[in-house]
Amino acid sequence: MSDGLNSINQWLQDTIFKPLEDKKMPVMEHLVELQVRLTRAVIITAVVFVGTFFYADLLVKWLRIPLQNMFVPGSLSWVPTDLPTVPFVFLAPAEALWQNVKVAGLFAIVIATPYILLEVWQFVVPGLHAQERRFVAPFVLLSALAFYAGVGFSFFFVLPFALNFLVSYGVNAGFIPQISIAQYVGFALWFLMVFGLIFEVPLAITLMAKLGWVDAPFLKRYRKWALLGSFIMAAILTPTPDPFNQCLMALPMYVFYEVGIVSAGFFNKKQPVPEASGVPAVATASAGNGKAAAGVRNVGEGDYVGVPTGRR
Repeated sequence: MSDGLNSINQWLQDTIFKPLEDKKMPVMEHLVELQVRLTRAVIITAVVFVGTFFYADLLVKWLRIPLQNMFVPGSLSWVPTDLPTVPFVFLAPAEALWQNVKVAGLFAIVIATPYILLEVWQFVVPGLHAQERRFVAPFVLLSALAFYAGVGFSFFFVLPFALNFLVSYGVNAGFIPQISIAQYVGFALWFLMVFGLIFEVPLAITLMAKLGWVDAPFLKRYRKWALLGSFIMAAILTPTPDPFNQCLMALPMYVFYEVGIVSAGFFNKKQPVPEASGVPAVATASAGNGKAAAGVRNVGEGDYVGVPTGRR
């Protein structure tokens, strides 16, 4: 088993990591390479944006699904709620067009993220050591997957509950729901982005533990502060001031803090054990006394013992 893992690691080192070794390029060449890679990423994102903008109306319709539907995990389907039909309005001539551009741009960035991460990886990896590469590559991959998982969790579960609560509250208060397309798109995209970042919390804590900045006992001591900080961050990041949406955002944030504690316990950087600096003082003193005694015994043998000086 160990021979197989060693052969796989050797193959990765020879075929993937070694060709990316730093060629000791000057700073200007690094800047030129960075410019080229950024240009490639922007071009690919722009090409994807053309396709997403072509389907922008369909993407906005998909984004409207959580407004009047609830996702049922058992049947993997959306079930309509008892809310009345909520019409969408736009309050400025270019508002509808601008929202399509915003939605298409965000989806283009999300779709192009794997290629962007690839360009970043190829630029950064020559300056990393072999052990750092083995850690950074899975970390980058897991970061992208965690962000996608957070966006999906928000779209299927959190956003429907938040919208249903807010619209139901307004309807029960006697108001007629009419939502601006700009307000709704901004609300939904902000929720999706924030929950994507919340799912990065365990990975961020794991990275800090791997670097030796924090450890599990340190994180456990600050649990109360983490809970308070989760609600403070939720109050800042939530688009609405109601406590319901703040709880929807704060509780997952704290749960992922606890997950980060467990992860930090596994991946905490091992502190180096201080090595013995030399022979113990007692032994050194004993050895010195022995040498002195030997010198005294040799005096009678005709050896001259002079006064110690700085010269040999």
